[in-house]
Amino acid sequence: MKLKTWILTCLMVLLFAKGSSAEVLSVDIFGPGQTKVNILVLPARGPAGPGSSALAKSFSETVQSDIGYLPFLRLAYMNEVLGGDPSRGLRAEDIDFKPLQLGRIDLVMTVGGRGQEIEARVYETYSRKLLLGKAYSQVDEGGVALVADRFCAQLMRVLTGKSGFFDSTLAFSKKVNGGKELFTASALGRGLTQITSDGGFNVSPNWAKDGRYVAYTNISDKGHRLGIWDRNKRQSRLRKFGGNVAISPTYTPDGRIAISLSINGHPDIYLLDQNMNPGQPIAPSWAISVSPSFDLSGRKMVFCSGRLGGPQIFMLNRDTGAVERITYEGTYNTRPSLSPDGRFVVFARLTADGQRIFIRDLVANQERQITFGPGNDEDPSFDPDGYFVSFASSRNGGTKIFVTTRYGDPAKQIPTGAGDAMAPAWGVAPALD
Repeated sequence: MKLKTWILTCLMVLLFAKGSSAEVLSVDIFGPGQTKVNILVLPARGPAGPGSSALAKSFSETVQSDIGYLPFLRLAYMNEVLGGDPSRGLRAEDIDFKPLQLGRIDLVMTVGGRGQEIEARVYETYSRKLLLGKAYSQVDEGGVALVADRFCAQLMRVLTGKSGFFDSTLAFSKKVNGGKELFTASALGRGLTQITSDGGFNVSPNWAKDGRYVAYTNISDKGHRLGIWDRNKRQSRLRKFGGNVAISPTYTPDGRIAISLSINGHPDIYLLDQNMNPGQPIAPSWAISVSPSFDLSGRKMVFCSGRLGGPQIFMLNRDTGAVERITYEGTYNTRPSLSPDGRFVVFARLTADGQRIFIRDLVANQERQITFGPGNDEDPSFDPDGYFVSFASSRNGGTKIFVTTRYGDPAKQIPTGAGDAMAPAWGVAPALD
């Protein structure tokens, strides 16, 4: 059932007290230092007290699970509040905020429901302001997780101004029948769907900026081919190029594809025209150049190249044609992903302990390691906000997809079903009908 049939009414978003100059609590997820905000989710209630529906309880549990992916929020427990549950209902007038304030609880969430109806509100405890309130109707068991995800997206947007984690889709490669096919799922692993059935090995997916297309490489007995999956048509098309290499296709912000082709005998990065024909190589070199990644302006491109020896990360200024070396540490740096604002690049580095993910601040000219294994951590990808980073890791046996932040917060695994999952690529989710 589509989301719009569930939404009965939007009660309130960002309600400011009349005549008050106090600012509503906000979180700068990009600022220096990450102070955690304490949030307490009160037990689900019925409209007139205890006895809420099973769906409301499931909604509450799912919201708390979702909050676990947000490192700037800390789930508080009832034993941190003097006297236990300080509420007798869902509204501000039904809550005693004093014990919450004494327990250093910043936000409190109330949940209630009857039958297929769910209500949820989040209050700032010190100002007693309602930050977010939603009511949902016609929610069934299969839709409660999606409703909870949407509520968390709106809460994140209220607190941070961003919601890319919840408003995004992951594409990744999984083993199927001796080969690899592409799958998609939400950033929370919901809606896991196989999207290709080409045979061979489908690798290196990359989303168009509007979330409609996925470009990828198909490797089979027919050689390397560029694959493009259309979300609207639910089908793929494959194209062969001259040479024996066609790898790491990447969409530019204006919808073109940059891809590494071996037209002249070694892989160079080419920009395809509207008819999918390559022009002259960009950032040409005698050495292999692969894995292009662009900022939102499309003027900056990072890529991996062996032009100075082992694989290192470089940046092309497309306005001037100048190429700048980005990585100097390590002898094997690959798979760069550039943040939307063009300030940060994440990449995989081979260390003595295996592959690890590093991040480089191109403005401060500083570098940090943000994953620490065990096993190998590879294929990093920025989320649409440039805050979260997905990657593939063998830390738990096999290969699975994990998510951290650009600050290196503890990684959490994304559910992707049975079997290995690798090469995650982050894109925007389609608009809800």
